[in-house]
Amino acid sequence: MLPNVGMTYSTLRFEKADRIALVTFSTPDNLNGITETRLDELEAVLDLCAADEDVGALILTGEGKAFCVGLDLDLLDKAFGDLDFFDTVVARVNGIITRLENLDIPTIAANNGFTRAGGFEISLGCDFMIVADEAKVGDVHTDSGVVPAAVTLRLRRRVGDQRAKEILWTAKWYKGQEAVDVGLALKSVPLANLVDEAKALARSIVDKPRPTIAALKRVMRDGLTMGVAEGAALELKTFAHYNRTQPYGREGYTAFREKRLPFWKTPV
Repeated sequence: MLPNVGMTYSTLRFEKADRIALVTFSTPDNLNGITETRLDELEAVLDLCAADEDVGALILTGEGKAFCVGLDLDLLDKAFGDLDFFDTVVARVNGIITRLENLDIPTIAANNGFTRAGGFEISLGCDFMIVADEAKVGDVHTDSGVVPAAVTLRLRRRVGDQRAKEILWTAKWYKGQEAVDVGLALKSVPLANLVDEAKALARSIVDKPRPTIAALKRVMRDGLTMGVAEGAALELKTFAHYNRTQPYGREGYTAFREKRLPFWKTPV
């Protein structure tokens, strides 16, 4: 278990306090563009969060005018000159998004500013997106004649078929409340309140046992393409396994009967 810590990498800052991990992309001069170093450091952070049972939620945000505008221009120059290398890079981005989706804890994108392309895709890998009123988010690959590599079906699952087509095919930017209205984001708040809002959402979840949230997240993820009967069977199987391998359900019920807090909660 890591103590409450702050760590500085070359492209991001990592802080942990009160079971919440906060990652801030910290290269505002390139609008927090994705470099190979950032991919390395994101993978390292995800390793930390997966291994540390005391981390109950992860928030991603950015410094400066952008959350993340996708691949850095120098990296794109190299990628378009070597398409095999390009394939490798976008596979790494896709792998990070998949790891966010599969992480046992809730993940929150706190979009502070411009969010496009790979930054948009990373946001969709998070369970929640909270945007600043001042932020602008969009995929916008098609404006440059580029096909996205990690967003199409994820976006359709989040906002529906017609809306996903509109977002991808028109390359439209969505500002603040507009992102909420089309189903991309949970809420839009003033920039000054953005990280506090994300932390408030995280705090409303981290007081629950991590294995409980993890089990729910797995059912929602693994049952995404299932029919009703198959999905119900998955949920029943998860329920039975959870009760036999985790103490939290019995303890929560016993604490309720004994009119006390369960062991994972402390008095306010």
